Amino acid sequence: MNVAHEVELLKEEMKRLGSKNDDGKIVVKFGVLFADDRCANIFEALVGTLRAAKRKKIVKYDGELLLQGVHDNVDIVLLEEA
Repeated sequence: MNVAHEVELLKEEMKRLGSKNDDGKIVVKFGVLFADDRCANIFEALVGTLRAAKRKKIVKYDGELLLQGVHDNVDIVLLEEA
Protein backbone atom coordinates (compact mmCIF):
# COMPACT_ATOMS: atom_id res chain seq x y z
CA MET A 1 0.00 0.00 0.00
CA ASN A 2 1.38 3.38 -1.01
CA VAL A 3 0.49 5.70 1.88
CA ALA A 4 1.60 8.87 0.09
CA HIS A 5 -0.65 8.03 -2.86
CA GLU A 6 -3.62 7.30 -0.58
CA VAL A 7 -3.11 10.61 1.24
CA GLU A 8 -3.18 12.42 -2.12
CA LEU A 9 -6.44 10.64 -2.98
CA LEU A 10 -7.82 11.62 0.43
CA LYS A 11 -7.06 15.28 -0.25
CA GLU A 12 -8.92 15.08 -3.58
CA GLU A 13 -11.95 13.42 -2.00
CA MET A 14 -12.02 15.98 0.82
CA LYS A 15 -12.05 18.79 -1.76
CA ARG A 16 -14.91 17.05 -3.60
CA LEU A 17 -17.05 16.44 -0.51
CA GLY A 18 -16.09 19.32 1.75
CA SER A 19 -16.78 22.99 2.11
CA LYS A 20 -14.59 25.91 3.15
CA ASN A 21 -14.66 27.08 6.75
CA ASP A 22 -14.12 30.65 8.00
CA ASP A 23 -10.35 30.21 7.64
CA GLY A 24 -10.69 29.14 4.00
CA LYS A 25 -9.76 25.53 4.82
CA ILE A 26 -11.71 22.55 3.47
CA VAL A 27 -13.75 20.76 6.16
CA VAL A 28 -15.59 17.43 5.88
CA LYS A 29 -17.49 15.47 8.53
CA PHE A 30 -16.08 11.99 9.14
CA GLY A 31 -19.51 10.46 8.54
CA VAL A 32 -19.72 12.07 5.09
CA LEU A 33 -16.33 10.63 4.07
CA PHE A 34 -17.11 7.23 5.55
CA ALA A 35 -20.56 6.94 3.92
CA ASP A 36 -19.48 8.10 0.47
CA ASP A 37 -19.54 5.25 -2.07
CA ARG A 38 -16.57 6.56 -4.05
CA CYS A 39 -14.44 6.81 -0.89
CA ALA A 40 -15.49 3.31 0.12
CA ASN A 41 -14.20 2.02 -3.22
CA ILE A 42 -10.94 3.98 -3.07
CA PHE A 43 -9.86 3.49 0.54
CA GLU A 44 -9.41 0.03 1.93
CA ALA A 45 -8.74 1.52 5.36
CA LEU A 46 -10.06 5.09 5.52
CA VAL A 47 -9.28 5.43 9.22
CA GLY A 48 -5.69 4.34 8.65
CA THR A 49 -5.28 6.82 5.79
CA LEU A 50 -6.69 9.60 7.99
CA ARG A 51 -4.28 8.71 10.80
CA ALA A 52 -1.32 8.75 8.39
CA ALA A 53 -2.44 12.14 7.02
CA LYS A 54 -2.81 13.48 10.57
CA ARG A 55 0.71 12.32 11.50
CA LYS A 56 2.03 14.18 8.44
CA LYS A 57 0.05 17.31 9.49
CA ILE A 58 -2.02 17.24 6.29
CA VAL A 59 -5.34 16.95 8.12
CA LYS A 60 -6.51 17.85 11.62
CA TYR A 61 -9.30 16.34 13.73
CA ASP A 62 -10.07 15.76 17.40
CA GLY A 63 -9.15 12.40 18.85
CA GLU A 64 -6.91 9.59 17.68
CA LEU A 65 -9.22 6.90 16.36
CA LEU A 66 -12.42 7.73 14.48
CA LEU A 67 -15.25 5.20 14.55
CA GLN A 68 -18.30 5.07 12.29
CA GLY A 69 -21.44 6.23 14.06
CA VAL A 70 -19.74 7.51 17.20
CA HIS A 71 -17.59 10.10 15.39
CA ASP A 72 -19.75 10.88 12.34
CA ASN A 73 -19.96 14.58 13.30
CA VAL A 74 -16.21 15.06 13.84
CA ASP A 75 -14.81 17.73 11.53
CA ILE A 76 -11.76 16.78 9.48
CA VAL A 77 -9.87 19.87 8.34
CA LEU A 78 -7.58 19.78 5.31
CA LEU A 79 -4.48 21.77 6.30
CA GLU A 80 -2.50 21.23 3.09
CA GLU A 81 -4.20 21.55 -0.29
CA ALA A 82 -1.27 21.18 -2.70
